[in-house]
Amino acid sequence: MKYPEHGSMILEIIKEGKIVPSEVTVKLIQKAISFPDNQNHKFLIDGFPRTEENRLAYEQIIGADPNIVLFFDFPEEVMVNRILNRKHGRVDDNDETVKTRLKVFKELSLPVVKYYSKKGILHT
Repeated sequence: MKYPEHGSMILEIIKEGKIVPSEVTVKLIQKAISFPDNQNHKFLIDGFPRTEENRLAYEQIIGADPNIVLFFDFPEEVMVNRILNRKHGRVDDNDETVKTRLKVFKELSLPVVKYYSKKGILHT
């Protein structure tokens, strides 16, 4: 499933090193959810929402919370090792940048994890 109306805009945003706006991401998720071939109405959305802004946009546009939220919690040492040793990693996969990304993850994503935990839909 492709969405050419968003493709060039998303590509430009990524090239500039910016993050695709939450509203755009959620609208793409919404299109995928309502795609006619999806007869079982079940989805696994990997890595989203990552921030409170993502979460709020998702709730506002989709109009519902996820049924289940999965959170895989590993020690930082394990995560760094896995990232640095994956076969198809990112260009900036080195010890320093990976640790920086994990720090940013903790700052931005853990509030989302806590929110879903309080709602009783988080599974670890």
